[in-house]
Amino acid sequence: MKKAGRYLLFFLWMGLSSGLAQESTSQQKELEAQRQQLKNEIKQINRLLFSNTKTRKNALTAAEDLQVKLNVRSELIKVTNQQANLLTRRISVNERNIAAQRKELEELKEEYAKMIQKSYASKSLQNRLMFLFSSENFLQAYKRLQYLKQYARFRRKQGQEIAQKTKLLQQLNQTLIDEKAAKLVLIEENREVQASLQKEQLEQQELIKSLKQKERSLAAQIEKKEKQRRVIDKEIDRLIREAIAASNKAAGKKGSTTFELTPEAKLIATNFQANKGRLPWPLEKGIVIQGFGRQRHPVVKTTTIQSNGVVLATEPAAQVRAVFEGEVMSVIVIKGSNPSVLIRHGNFITLYSNLGKLYVKKGDQVKAKQPIGEVFTNQQTGKTQIQFGIFNNVKALNPKDWIYQM
Repeated sequence: MKKAGRYLLFFLWMGLSSGLAQESTSQQKELEAQRQQLKNEIKQINRLLFSNTKTRKNALTAAEDLQVKLNVRSELIKVTNQQANLLTRRISVNERNIAAQRKELEELKEEYAKMIQKSYASKSLQNRLMFLFSSENFLQAYKRLQYLKQYARFRRKQGQEIAQKTKLLQQLNQTLIDEKAAKLVLIEENREVQASLQKEQLEQQELIKSLKQKERSLAAQIEKKEKQRRVIDKEIDRLIREAIAASNKAAGKKGSTTFELTPEAKLIATNFQANKGRLPWPLEKGIVIQGFGRQRHPVVKTTTIQSNGVVLATEPAAQVRAVFEGEVMSVIVIKGSNPSVLIRHGNFITLYSNLGKLYVKKGDQVKAKQPIGEVFTNQQTGKTQIQFGIFNNVKALNPKDWIYQM
């Protein structure tokens, strides 16, 4: 009973360890995917924001670009630390598992050794034939024969179990060696990333120090940009409401802030909704340099900015693509800013602002990934960027929830 209880506890422990190991492996894969994505993002940031050495950035632009990189580096350090901590826990579990396996293996070997000794001792007293022939009757001889067979099978089973546990122990030891090596690599990589982060933080601090005396004028510049953005946002809102009113008038309805959809438009909207989180990027290559919603300016902390979409940086002459099939609802041209395009997808609308060239006009039907224009490049700052937004009727949505791996 004691032996059976020991085996039961051992198998329960093994089952629990196996379940934890599978969950840990899944987490490790997920974290590794995040880490690789962040490393690729840093490469893109370096290529899109820091590769053009001919363009001399002003201090504010340089500090803003550095903040984008600092944010991603900080996230990379966080994810790498999570991976290292997860490996530490896995190493601890494996070390306990190995200790339990070694103890179990030693006990099996001891039991096997005693069995062999007993077998040889009984062999010296009487051989198997004498053991069988000394039976009082046929039934007893049969039972003795069965006993000898079972005993032989048990010995073979014990030998096989020892071999299996030895192999398992070797595998666990190799896994432990691999995990410790992987942890060392992560720690070393993290040291390098932290060194880069500290260097860039010092660089940004120097830039911010040089901007301190101009903080008021910088705040005024930012407010001027925000004012221009609000004018565009107001025009977008007006155009959407106008389109809703026209749609509802055609359907014989009044006073609604939502589109009255035709069966065809309803199908497009349903498909758009079904692709949430899987929509393609509006650029072949791009990075998010400003998020959605109300936020503090990354450099001038006393100033807040509002974004009804995300700002994406890309390479010069990059083409802008429709993220889904639809109809060009409006082309917006406001004095002092570059053209914007609104594309309607049922009761969803996508926005593409700051275009240098236009390939479409109002009323055009477009398909997913169809080029609709070219991103404008600011020759003074060297920045090539667009604002991308998604609306459900008049409500602005966060594009990160809709675009694949944004």
